[in-house]
Amino acid sequence: MLLNYEYHQINEKPTLIFIHGLFGSLSNLGMLAREFSKTHNTLQVDVRNHGKSGHLSEMNYTEMAQDVLDTLKHLNIDQFILVGHSMGGKIAMKLADLENQRIQKLIVLDISPFTYLESHHTHIFKALFAVKNANINSRHEAISIMKNDIDEDMVIQFLLKSFSKGEWLFNVDAIYENYMKILAWDNISVDVPTLFLRGGNSPYIAKEEHISAIHHQFKNANILTVENTGHWLHAEKTIEVIESIKNFIK
Repeated sequence: MLLNYEYHQINEKPTLIFIHGLFGSLSNLGMLAREFSKTHNTLQVDVRNHGKSGHLSEMNYTEMAQDVLDTLKHLNIDQFILVGHSMGGKIAMKLADLENQRIQKLIVLDISPFTYLESHHTHIFKALFAVKNANINSRHEAISIMKNDIDEDMVIQFLLKSFSKGEWLFNVDAIYENYMKILAWDNISVDVPTLFLRGGNSPYIAKEEHISAIHHQFKNANILTVENTGHWLHAEKTIEVIESIKNFIK
């Protein structure tokens, strides 16, 4: 499937591809893409069931990675560097498994190649469905409803980036139905040079089993910690994340 995208081409260097996480859109990694667009070609995509990309009932990492490959074929992009956050990091890792000869380097933001058993999104789904079923049009009304289930204003504002004309841009039903597939992971073996950037306060790369999964499946991986930041490390510590990526790809 061809995804909605923003593509900026300035030279013959490999394209940096930015893949957002769950409930996001292509703008979520914009603070990174804008910086790297000064020196590289950049591509930002809305993954399936998110942003302005198509809505489909099925969501798994093979299909989502293939969507990116279809988009790259459409744009005649051969060699590239991948940057993915959270679910987008898992899509990027699956892409590296499918197309390792075309990927020069891989940067994964705060996610491990691991099946996560605990849900961090039960309250978010509850809020999203409450807004969906309320028949409202304004962001103010949506905020009032969401505050019943979500305490963090930052999370509400993040989700509202995908609220337009009384509707969620992402496909809440399909994401909910496929949520266990999003948490899941099938082990791979990749030798692409890979940088894992973890938030020092985040639970996603925090346990020994998370670290072991990385080193078992990625033969050429480094793990760096961005201190005093959580899961959205690229938004909380943008300069540090940019510098880490620049040092890795130079």
